[in-house]
Amino acid sequence: MESKTIKISKENYLWLLKLAAELQKNHERPISFDDAINKIKDEKMKKGSLLEFAGRWKMSDKEAKKFKKDIKKGWKKWEIPSF
Repeated sequence: MESKTIKISKENYLWLLKLAAELQKNHERPISFDDAINKIKDEKMKKGSLLEFAGRWKMSDKEAKKFKKDIKKGWKKWEIPSF
């Protein structure tokens, strides 16, 4: 594996070190900085489920009723294109 040297601040180094230590504790095996960076990359690229957002949008009952009304109005206008 080819390696590269990069400069990072002490703050970022300590943060990455802490992350690697947490991963090592969870996986019960040695974790390199490369492993820790891959974990960050994988989480950033992971496509989540819409269910992750359930309950996160705070709105009043009035806002919810308006939202539902607007959605229903939009559905009535929606057409499936013919091919």
